[in-house]
Formats: sequence, C-alpha cells, structure tokens
Amino acid sequence: MTVHFKQDKPDTRNLLDRGSQDIIGKALSRPEGLAKVTGTAPYAAEYHAEDTLTGVLVTAPFTKGTITGIDKKQALEMDGVVAVIDDMRMTVRPAQGGAGESPEQQPSHIDYFGQPFALVVATSFEKATHAAKHLPFSHEADDVDDIPLDPEDMETEEGDGNVRAGDLAHAMATAPHTVDLTYVTHGHASAAMEPHAALAEWDGERLIVHASLQMPNFNISELSDALDLPEDKIRIVSRYVGGGFGSKLGLSEEVTAAALAAMELKRPVRVVMSRQQVFQTIMRRSESKQRVRLAADGEGRLIGFGHEARVSNLPDEEFAEPVLQSSVFLYGGENRLMELEVGRIHQMTAGSVRAPGEAIGMPVLEAAMDCLAEEVGIDPVELRLRNIPEKDPSKGLPFTEHELADCLTKGAEAFGWEKGPRKPRQRREGEWWIGTGMASAARVHNVSEAKARVTLNGDGTARVQSDMTDIGTGTYAILTQIAGEMLGLAPENVLVELGDTDFPRGPGSGGSWGAASIGSAVVIACQSIREQLADRAGIGEDQLDLRDGSLRDGSNRTLQDLLDGEPLSIEGHYEPGDISDDYTASSFGAFFAQVRVNRHTGETRVERMLGAFGFGRVLNAQTARSQCIGGMVWCIGSALTESLLFDPVDGHLANCDLAEYHVPVHRDVPDLEVMMLERNDPAASAVQAKGVGELGMCGGAGAIANAIYNACGARMFEFPMTPDKVLEAMPD
Repeated sequence: MTVHFKQDKPDTRNLLDRGSQDIIGKALSRPEGLAKVTGTAPYAAEYHAEDTLTGVLVTAPFTKGTITGIDKKQALEMDGVVAVIDDMRMTVRPAQGGAGESPEQQPSHIDYFGQPFALVVATSFEKATHAAKHLPFSHEADDVDDIPLDPEDMETEEGDGNVRAGDLAHAMATAPHTVDLTYVTHGHASAAMEPHAALAEWDGERLIVHASLQMPNFNISELSDALDLPEDKIRIVSRYVGGGFGSKLGLSEEVTAAALAAMELKRPVRVVMSRQQVFQTIMRRSESKQRVRLAADGEGRLIGFGHEARVSNLPDEEFAEPVLQSSVFLYGGENRLMELEVGRIHQMTAGSVRAPGEAIGMPVLEAAMDCLAEEVGIDPVELRLRNIPEKDPSKGLPFTEHELADCLTKGAEAFGWEKGPRKPRQRREGEWWIGTGMASAARVHNVSEAKARVTLNGDGTARVQSDMTDIGTGTYAILTQIAGEMLGLAPENVLVELGDTDFPRGPGSGGSWGAASIGSAVVIACQSIREQLADRAGIGEDQLDLRDGSLRDGSNRTLQDLLDGEPLSIEGHYEPGDISDDYTASSFGAFFAQVRVNRHTGETRVERMLGAFGFGRVLNAQTARSQCIGGMVWCIGSALTESLLFDPVDGHLANCDLAEYHVPVHRDVPDLEVMMLERNDPAASAVQAKGVGELGMCGGAGAIANAIYNACGARMFEFPMTPDKVLEAMPD
C-alpha cells in the first residue's frame, strides 16, 4: 500500500509531535557508528566476490586531442593482464547531480588532462597498476597554445538566474555611501576520505554494483543510459559512503568502467580510483571572479545591490556554479543587478562541491558588507539587521520561517560581540594582532520527491527501507528517531536499511534536501500505520498514545496484540508541490570569529568561532551539530588554505593529493561553538525541517576575512588568504 502526500501548502499537522517516545530532536548516536569505527561496515571496495579481478583506469597525459590507437596485443602480454577495456560506452566525466542520464561517453576524444580513456583489468592491483602506467597507445594532441586554460582569457556566456531591476548605476552615482569591490576565489576539491570505488558483478541477467555514490535513485538511471541496459536489470548498493560533499552525486567513471568489464569478462571487477585520479578526474568547484556593488542611504539601508560573478566549466557542461543563489533574496535594495557568466575552459568538470553557490558567493558578499559598514560608520551586525527584507526582493514572495535576525542578535550576544563602529589594530599581544569579524549565513532550502517503506512487524519491531544514502550526515539515526517516535518504539527496535535500489526510491543525499525529504516520506508512512493501529484499537488517531511498544490507555495492550502476528507495511511517498511557487525557503545563520594575525609573517590563526543557525525543526541535535561543525571547518579551509592549482601550460592539476591540497588539520581548528535556534517550519517539509548540511559553510570564510581586517588592517580580496597575501595587504 502506498500513501502519497503532495505538499501544496504549509503542513501544520505537526505529525512528529503526535509521538510519545520523546526522541525527536534528541542527541541520538548513530546506530551504524560502532560498525564504522570498528571497521566492520563494508564500503564499496570492501565487498567480497569470488574470483574478483582488478581494474585500473588509464588517464590522458595531455590536455586535448584524440586517442588514435591502443596496442591491446602488447598489453595483454604483460604479466597478469586479462583485458583492456576501451568500450565507447565508457563515461569520461562524472554526471552532474540529479542528471538521471549518462554523462559524456567519448573515451577517444580527450577534453582535459587526466581524462580516463581505458581500463586495464588484471589479476591483482599491482599488475593492473603497472600495465596501466605502461599501456602502449598513440594519440594526436592539439597545440596547447590553442586550448583555453586561463580563466582570465576564456570566452563567456550568460548563466541562469540573472536579476535586473531599477538603475544600479544611478544608485551608485547618487547614494551617500557606496562600495565597488572585486574578489577572486580559487577552486576547491571535495577531497572525501573514501576514494571513488566500485565492485561490479554480472550473472548474465542482472548487474549488481557496489559503489560509493550519493544518489542511487538517479545513478541507476545514469548507468542504465550509459550501458543501454534496462533499470530492472541493474542493482546499485551504496550502504555506506565515506564522504561525498557533492563529488559522488552523479555516476562517475569507475562505476561504468567496472560494469563494462564485468559484463565483458563474466567475472567480478573492482575499480578503485587513486587519490590522484580522484583529484584530477572528479568534479572541482569552479574558481570565480566576483564584483560586488553596494549603495546605501545615510542610515545604511541598501538602495542599490549588484553582485556579478564569472565561473568556468568544460565545453558542453550545463552546470554553472550558482554563486548568486542567496544574494538574490538575502538583502533588500530596489536597484539590483545579479549576473552570472560561465566560461569554457579545458580543466576537469566543474560541479557541485559542498554548498555550491553560497560557499563562495556568501563570503564575498559578507566581506563587501563589512566594507560598507565601515563606510557608513555603523556596526556590521546592525547593518545587516537594517537590510533584512520583509519579502524576497527578487520574486516578491513571502519567506517561510526567517531566522536571520535571531541568529544575528543571539549569536552576537553569545559571542560577546562589541557593538558599534570598528577600527583595525585595536588589540595586540606580542607579535600577534587580535581581531573579530562576523558574517551572515544563508543556504537555499530544497526538498525532493522521496519514497520509503515502513514495516511494523508482528513482533513489535519496525523496519525502514529506502535507497536513500547516508554519506555521514546521520540518515540512519534520523530515520530511526522518526519511526521510533511515530510508532512508539525504542530506537533499538527500529532497523533502518538504506542505499539499495531494490528499495523504494529516496531523494538521494545532496543539496541539503535529504533529511527533510526522506524524513517526510517516513513520517507519512508512519502516520498511515498509526491510523490503522488506532482503528484496530477502536479509538481516534489523535488519542493513540504509543510508548515502548505498548498502548497507554490502561488496557495493557501491546503492538503485538494489535497486529495479531501480521505485519503492517506502508510505502510513504512525499512530493514537493506548488508551495515553492508561494514561498521562498532558506536556512539562515550568522558567524562570529576571532583571529590572531602575526605582524611579521602574516600567519593567521582562528582562535574561536561561533555559528548560530536556524533551519526549522532539529531532528537530531547531535548529527545536526556535527554538520554545522563540519561546515565551519570547511569555512576555515576555504578562508585560509584550500586552493586548486593548475599548471598554466597544459592545465594539469599540480596539487592532486592531500599532501599538497591543504585542508585544515587539528591545529588549524579551535573549539567551535554551535547555537541551533529551533523554529518549526511547516512550509519547508512534512517534518517541518530545513536542510542543515551545507549551511555551516555559507559565509564563514567572510567572517574570517573581516576578522583579519579588524586585527591587522589587511583588506583581503582573494580567497584563500594565505600568509603571503595577508602580509602584502597589511598597511605600513
């Protein structure tokens, strides 16, 4: 039985408040946590299959051109080599998140340095690696002088979501206070702990692939399209994913290659990308160049707001980093210009990296807002409070719950923010300047269609099933809590099974829509079960009080009594409806940071950082806090260390491992404080929650930039703000 709920208006039923277990919102530890920390949770590359072969991808050592031939005969004479796969169905780029169709499939046509064009399969990893490095092939490479590699020189075209209203130029010319600033941000890598991996098995009828993927609901369609194989002949299993951050949203090259090899050889084939291949082949976040123009009246209220950005991608890729995604609604100003351009460049595919758009758009906007606060002569928190619009300025729509003002004021109070106009270089300790800075946070809220099966077993336990994934965000825990709360069960009596396309289609983990979407599907299924239980008990559903597997009505009846040995199974189907046409939904927050900057070297250390966040109902305080902390760590990385560095001659990625791509380490990260300002949002989802996974990194780098200026007087216009740049920007 399927129960369908399409959300066309705010859901004020407060379904999660009908349970009696009192576990929703609490800090429940991850049910799968013990398996993960003891190494018994199998990740994609760790599944066992008899007689498994190993495949290693062969990647192009040039930037653009054509593979004209592969000497397979010579390759097959190498020790242990079983096959060389160069099937035209091989994918050579990752699919964009939610694509649902195969990405580019021209292995002989090279578009970027490091593009896969063949797979060597051998009896061991070492033999496959050796053969892949020495595979004899011929090619014709284009002249590098004719290949666009420099983001400054690339041809651009207009992106989506542009906004034009009023006359920004006139506002800038006549306003009492203006700033006109240009910023540069470098590209980022997702750098998930688990590399991309797949193990494929083919029995002649059905393909089973264990893979590290975030969205099996879309990935199965992408693989079906790539292989020209019906979806009912494919099963994708992705129970545990060791981090994704956007890099595993779409079908990636190792999955297709492993599948093709297994189907050709009639043996299981395992393909695991090396760390260098992950960096060189899987999606990057685009670099950006952004111009921000702000015009304010005498009291600091915006009358003009311009935000223009230029990003890049490969030819024929539709994705353009949505830099302006929150700028269009965050602050007021009747004269507006929001323009995004995308240029074509021959580097690996640009796509979604954690918090696409706001992760680089918000820090730049918030750094510019700090400059405006100084120009107007008011407190930076007050400037932002004065510019919160009553409605979405770009669409004229009301917001769902809008928590920004609360986050700003309560965050400032908790941090000990000193109100008033600010001046740099007011505090020094030895050779260190000390300063503080702040920034707003915003991340668009989305929900997606989701299905989940909930079965209340005859023994009074429950099972939840969906192909939804848990990429470290806490899905197993949250769905355990929702089902337990609704059905009156202790968490240990709820089993959640995820990441298998044989289960109902979930929304996938991406865009911070996972918990709200799949949680809504589960709550819908549980509500239907509650109604049937109430009918059997002879009472109204609103009178149903289930706790610890028993009906609390004085009758001493248990769930087993009501079920009479027969299970109840319901598939909940949640679908976003017309409500998105009536409201603008976003999660909000505020960052406050204190840094110390060395006056001699420009070294910056974040000493403390607080984030105040509002994202509707808190489903699990522990996993939500962990997501916020993780995002704030990313803020420190994008502010101070993380940068993809491409060779200007051939476009290859120079820092293609975790030794040279500098993510923050323990010494870079202080104790981080998180405030969660809970306010249920009935218009956001059926569980009244909004996405939190990406909010924690949307603006925090701007707070650090503002703190650097307050500490030492160095205004920074390039991220990351490495010591050499800080030192150069310091006033004499």
